[in-house]
Amino acid sequence: MKNLVERFEKKQILLIICLLLSVGILCIHNAIPVYASQPGTTDLTTVINPPGTLTEPEELMEPNITDSFTVTVEGGNGEINGALRILITLTLIAIAPTLLILLTCYTRIVIVLHFTRAALNTQTAPPNQVLIGLALFLTFFVMTPTIERIQTEALVPFEAKEITQKEAFEAAIVPIREFMYKETLIKDVNLFMDIANKEWDGDSLEQIPTSILIPSFIIGELRQAFFMGFIIYIPFIVIDMVVASVLMSMGMMMLPPTTISMPFKILLFVLADGWSLVIGNLVKTFY
Repeated sequence: MKNLVERFEKKQILLIICLLLSVGILCIHNAIPVYASQPGTTDLTTVINPPGTLTEPEELMEPNITDSFTVTVEGGNGEINGALRILITLTLIAIAPTLLILLTCYTRIVIVLHFTRAALNTQTAPPNQVLIGLALFLTFFVMTPTIERIQTEALVPFEAKEITQKEAFEAAIVPIREFMYKETLIKDVNLFMDIANKEWDGDSLEQIPTSILIPSFIIGELRQAFFMGFIIYIPFIVIDMVVASVLMSMGMMMLPPTTISMPFKILLFVLADGWSLVIGNLVKTFY
């Protein structure tokens, strides 16, 4: 019982110390005034009746402050400050994986690499970390021209205050749209255009909304990746069939053919310099 009382007293002391520290921090912290415009540059006020205008006692009991406010943007004041820009940057970092996967060549690359490993039947060699890292670096290699255009046409002018935030966003999305449009089939665009009940002349990129271009691009990437995966599978399927036929002719039906065929697959892949062939032709599909 005595131990319980001592523990309870210690917890109370800790809570009191934390409370005192919190109050001390709030008291020490200086108030920072925030203005949507420079003080004294506007006649707008939140006071309903100016001082000295109330005469009746009943009026003094009523609230003298409006329940709304007005923000005035004038002379460049009201642009995104440093704290808000950090918040926007953190938000973009949170959705960066989705943008990286869907708006670049990453989808096609990682799917083809996965098909290559599955065709070799090596289970976890190379491991997922290696495949993802390789896909990221290949994505950066392929997207370098697009990134450089975004840097030159959007980020540099915006940092130099030559263009506004809206103009910077519009300039940054143009290279990405052009990259996606180059890898998108017309029939995929027509599919989503028909679903959205929109018209398109079949040739102009400007008439394609970004909300339609992105899913059209993703469908095309999936189709191309699975087609390349099928091509990669063909020689390894032939090896499996030959090994299975030999084992059947020898009466070794209880021995799994994949156990015998895997070393031959690896040998064929190494002798043919498979990684250079797969990655080289995969990257060339974007040029």
